[in-house]
Amino acid sequence: MASNAPPANVNIAGLSREIYKGLPTTLCAGCGHNSITNHLIKALYDYGVQPHLLAKMSGIGCSSKTPAYFVERAHGFNGVHGRMPSIATGAKLANRELMILGISGDGDTASIGLGQYCHLIRRNLDCTYIVEDNGCYGLTKGQFSATADLGSVLKKGQKNEFEMIDVCGLAIELGATFVARSFSGDGKQLVPLLEAAFAHRGTAVLDVISPCVTFNDHEGSTKSYAYVKEHDVALQSPDFIRTGAEIVVDYEPGTVQDIELEDGSHILLRKIDREYDATDRIGALRTVHETRDRGELVTGLLYVNTHATDLVARERLVQTPLARLGEDDLRISRDDWAKLMALA
Repeated sequence: MASNAPPANVNIAGLSREIYKGLPTTLCAGCGHNSITNHLIKALYDYGVQPHLLAKMSGIGCSSKTPAYFVERAHGFNGVHGRMPSIATGAKLANRELMILGISGDGDTASIGLGQYCHLIRRNLDCTYIVEDNGCYGLTKGQFSATADLGSVLKKGQKNEFEMIDVCGLAIELGATFVARSFSGDGKQLVPLLEAAFAHRGTAVLDVISPCVTFNDHEGSTKSYAYVKEHDVALQSPDFIRTGAEIVVDYEPGTVQDIELEDGSHILLRKIDREYDATDRIGALRTVHETRDRGELVTGLLYVNTHATDLVARERLVQTPLARLGEDDLRISRDDWAKLMALA
């Protein structure tokens, strides 16, 4: 029987992995952001994103340079510091067919852009919002950012005396419909989380801890490679399966199940022993707070709500993207205007 799987050197969209690469990075060697870029390239390739339907958005900061390093043929917009959510909202409302991928940082999101971040979540814009979180301002010599943990130490010895802003906890509190946290060095976990975020209808927030090797990768930093590896508490080992014919499995907790998919490929499922319900909003908040109090960094899918209505649906936009509508579609005629005025 012939397989429906695409050739080995291309993805489901018929594109090679080279199409998903971008310009050479100018970030520091070893920067966690570069690892995130590599994971993004793999996730976008595996998911089969069409470059002409991808819109990469960013603000200001080391993180906001990332869109230049992947899918060079996609649309891109580098906005004002902290204002990326507004640009992303406008782009999605103008063309609902675009896949919006926002790349931000802990400063761009949790400091100057905090208000825009909050309202993006409230509106549930259909987009993937990635926070490349290193807990410092890498462009201005490594000062603490708003996500730096209380008591963490700078390279020069100063201690952070302010409470941190947890972008995941805040997102859950505000009603985000997909919230996850991962580590730039854990592609096995991050890639399927990215693919799940792409598929989610609504705002998908991913806080990715990404150590700054120049200013924040030393003893005393809670965003360093060593600290994250020692204190990482993974909720689950996620996998992502594209929409297709229903596959039903039944296996015991703590065991692994080999599943064959429609295209002939295989996926290994591991059922964790630890019970965690990612649909429980209060439970997710409790997990975020309890693990932080223990000095742990919880990673994985923290919360998901698949029943909420996204902004495009809530505003009842027409199926044809607004960007493709002509003047006759958008402008009321003189006769219809006169009739409306007569009713006023």
